[in-house]
Amino acid sequence: MNAEKLVVGLAGMPGSGKSVVVETAREAGYEVVVMGDVVRSETRKRGLELNPQNIGRVMLELRAEGGASVIADKCVLAIEEAQGSKVIVDGLRSLSEADVFRARFPRFCLVAVHSSPETRFNRLFRRRRSDDPDGWEVFRERDLRELSVGLGGAIAMAEYVVVNEESREAAKAAVKAVLGRVEARWVK
Repeated sequence: MNAEKLVVGLAGMPGSGKSVVVETAREAGYEVVVMGDVVRSETRKRGLELNPQNIGRVMLELRAEGGASVIADKCVLAIEEAQGSKVIVDGLRSLSEADVFRARFPRFCLVAVHSSPETRFNRLFRRRRSDDPDGWEVFRERDLRELSVGLGGAIAMAEYVVVNEESREAAKAAVKAVLGRVEARWVK
């Protein structure tokens, strides 16, 4: 089944619009695997509050303990167990993670979503999820942590990029176009 499953990896800085990409993919029949859920689950298991500092620390500790691709390794089973033939994996942070998926799923494609730092900060500040920053310094610290594990490389090497600076509707239209191109390439 791995050879038949289309797997789209999604990379993007916090607040870039990964949730819009995921929502649009779900509407197009994709199942969703969220890599950040692995980190949030491990943070809870360690009895820590879900906040930017704890989640970031656990992400780095997991990688230090299990290697650069440890979170991707933990997501492979969820992808394999997905019932549908199309899966989007939200939250790739490195080329090592992309390599894990590419090795396991021949029909793998990496997509990035990009927004400016100012746009991303404003989105995160308004969103108010437990791991969202409450100020510019925390935002910058999180960005630097994400970049330190290789996120910039994953974004730079993506086969497709969605620029998300306009309306939600414009972003969804751009995502639909990219998914159409991905499927035209891989779905026979």
